[in-house]
Amino acid sequence: MPTLNIVMVEPEIPQNTGNVSRTCAATGAILHLVGPMGFTIDDKKLKRAGLDYWHFLDIRYYDTLADFFSRNTGNFFYFSTKAPRNHTEVTYPDNCYLVFGKETAGLPEELLHQNPDSVVRIPMLSEARSLNLSNAVAIGVYEALRQWDFPELSQEGHPRSFDW
Repeated sequence: MPTLNIVMVEPEIPQNTGNVSRTCAATGAILHLVGPMGFTIDDKKLKRAGLDYWHFLDIRYYDTLADFFSRNTGNFFYFSTKAPRNHTEVTYPDNCYLVFGKETAGLPEELLHQNPDSVVRIPMLSEARSLNLSNAVAIGVYEALRQWDFPELSQEGHPRSFDW
């Protein structure tokens, strides 16, 4: 199964991180949390959003962005509202990293300027400032998985009977 890595740089809202944790757990993506974070990892709001999925989650922690880059190599894709290219215009290889910035400021400008060919955006109305972070992560995750034909993921509905 291909490996997908989700990186949250300095997340500030525990519910967003909890929702992203749940997305990662349900898809097999590895979650990388880069500090400093705006909450503690035992925050009740974080746990509630991830609910009963924590035992499925592969989560890794880093003190700073420099710490993260010193311990990881590969293809990095930086999601930003400032990018000229859509997230669907790139090919996501195995073991790539989808990198998302904090809710209030996004990713550091210097990082975006140093990696112009790897910065992507999710299309939205020009009047909108940004999408919710957990929604943006889900969009990025499922685009990469779509390109890989959803490996190892069930594409069947739950075995419940429905009266349609």
